[in-house]
Amino acid sequence: MKKELIAMLTDDFESHAQETENGVEYWLARDLQHLLGYDQWRNFALVVSKAKTACKTSDHKVLDHFADVSKMVDIGSGNGRKIDDAR
Repeated sequence: MKKELIAMLTDDFESHAQETENGVEYWLARDLQHLLGYDQWRNFALVVSKAKTACKTSDHKVLDHFADVSKMVDIGSGNGRKIDDAR
């Protein structure tokens, strides 16, 4: 892979990073979903589930690496709906 492409992809990934009030950097799964080319959440949710299993299998605490969260999204007419996410 060319260095320019790697730099562009890294910048895109880093631009989606968020930070807790304590300065801990994290990414929301729904943001990563699109960066990694998944169009549908249900397909990416399976990937997140497998990552959690791999974390547990390698004797890491899943809650140290994944937090299930939800967020409100606008569905039009000023209405919102809660959707699942992970960080």
